[in-house]
Amino acid sequence: MRPEARRRGVVLLLVAGPALFFALFFGYPVAAIMGRGLHTSTGWQLDAVADVLGRRDIRDVLWFTTWQALASTALTLLLALPGAYVFARFAFPGKGVLRAVVTVPFVLPTVVVGSAFLAVLGRGGLLDALWGVRLDTTVWAILAAHVFFNYSVVVRTVGGLWAQLDPRQEDAARTLGASRWGAWRTITLPALVPAVASAGLMVFLFTFTSFGIVQILGGPAHATLEVEIYRQTAQLLDLPTAAVLTLVQLGAVVAVLALHAWAVRRGESTLRLVDPSRTARRPRGAAQWALLGGVLGVIMVLLVLPLAVLFVRAFDTPEGFGLTYFRALGSADGGTFLVAPIAAVGNSLRYAAVATLIALLVGGLAAVALSRERRGRDGRPGGTSGLLRGFDALLMLPLGVSAVTVGFGFLIALDEPPLDLRASWMLVPLAQALVGAPFVVRTMLPVLRAIDQRLRDAASVLGATPRQVWWEVDLPLVRRSVLVAAGFAFAVSLGEFGATVFLARPDNPTLPVAVARLLGRPGDLNYGQAMALSTVLMLVCVVSLLVLERLRPRDPRDSAAGAPARRSPHYAAPIVGRRDSARSTGHVRTAEAEGLRTKERSR
Repeated sequence: MRPEARRRGVVLLLVAGPALFFALFFGYPVAAIMGRGLHTSTGWQLDAVADVLGRRDIRDVLWFTTWQALASTALTLLLALPGAYVFARFAFPGKGVLRAVVTVPFVLPTVVVGSAFLAVLGRGGLLDALWGVRLDTTVWAILAAHVFFNYSVVVRTVGGLWAQLDPRQEDAARTLGASRWGAWRTITLPALVPAVASAGLMVFLFTFTSFGIVQILGGPAHATLEVEIYRQTAQLLDLPTAAVLTLVQLGAVVAVLALHAWAVRRGESTLRLVDPSRTARRPRGAAQWALLGGVLGVIMVLLVLPLAVLFVRAFDTPEGFGLTYFRALGSADGGTFLVAPIAAVGNSLRYAAVATLIALLVGGLAAVALSRERRGRDGRPGGTSGLLRGFDALLMLPLGVSAVTVGFGFLIALDEPPLDLRASWMLVPLAQALVGAPFVVRTMLPVLRAIDQRLRDAASVLGATPRQVWWEVDLPLVRRSVLVAAGFAFAVSLGEFGATVFLARPDNPTLPVAVARLLGRPGDLNYGQAMALSTVLMLVCVVSLLVLERLRPRDPRDSAAGAPARRSPHYAAPIVGRRDSARSTGHVRTAEAEGLRTKERSR
């Protein structure tokens, strides 16, 4: 009993810090918004829920939010599943570079993507210049941007598993008389269905809660729940309506996450997995080359073209190509900006660095706590206790609540001692850390769980204390995943927009906030500066991605010796947020995938 009691004590101690952080900086602000909106001197006004949901304008918002998310999900699956197959089964020159290109959109902030699609679809954009067609403020612009963002979710999630399915099983079925289609339908498709369902549910979640994209590209005629919460809160100060919409969105997100968990459990079966390098073959025949060409065309048009046009527009001035817009970023006009827009670069880097440190501390402790569960004789994690299941759910709650609500809640709740932070610059990194911490948890947790318990036991038998076991056994194995988690948290914090738009002071804007302000002002100079600043933000994010790719473990044995290699629901990653999915073999890459999935909530 003593070892078990000690284990429980350690778990409670590890849980206490992160739980307190989320209670103070998430639960308290959200509860404050709910209280202001639904509670009066006469008690709780629950009738307001029915009143709000009965309004025609709110029903229209709910309908648009749902159908555009369904349409975005269907389009993403339609365009990305062929890409998943190509990356899983084909070997061709430049495949690694193309895989990185596919990942870039997912790590970009929404304001950058919005600017890129404005450069293609908006006034004076590529389509306008070529054919006089403008698609900004239309639903088509929103759908295109959503597919742009989520293409890599499907390619990484489904393709990561597909690449490891043993093709010899299909070959055996065909030897027994099955047709090519019949073998694929009975062997490969059932193995992929949970991964496809998982990816589809995550795409639906990210598009259902979309804020920045709809705010920039949708215009006043199109609003998702997240955008409507922002309007009701920031523009109309209608807190009862905002509180009801927040509850509706939270309920929808919880339902989607429950379905996702079910899909993951369905896929947690032992599959015959092989090294992806053994399944990739050079395309053969006209059909396969045509498929490869089609996928390349989709990537070039859908993913590369908007970013290329954004880059060109940043240098395209009325006087010709030059650095006019970049130079203008160095001066403040005394209007919307109290400081030069370029100062937002330093602000963003400072805020993101502090947020990353907080997220690493909170998320790292949480990941270690969640990994302290019983293990079976085979070394695999056993069932998680009710305490840890509830704690894990608490960590995911920031993904289900509007970032706008959290940001406004900070202003309302954190205004009295001992938490009077209204005048503190720490409000921004604290809000960003709420989104970054789940990245850290989902990046580190699979690696911690994959460590062979026998390594720890052997160290203990040799006289090592628990702290020495952590320092000498666990830390060397998870060190690289910690660096990857830090990179994810930094990228997410850098692009966070929903909460930061409330919290960033006028004299200390972040890059996304500065871009949004420039886009909201008339004039070619402001538009050009927005393109230039978006280019700067894009380059910073791309550099962060390159660093992550450099740090990413190439083989699971590099980080988790003795990890079970066969039981691997690689598509389980997306449970967290926007920005990748299972990249390749083993728990380490599953960890990396789980990290990339939180990002959309930061938008």
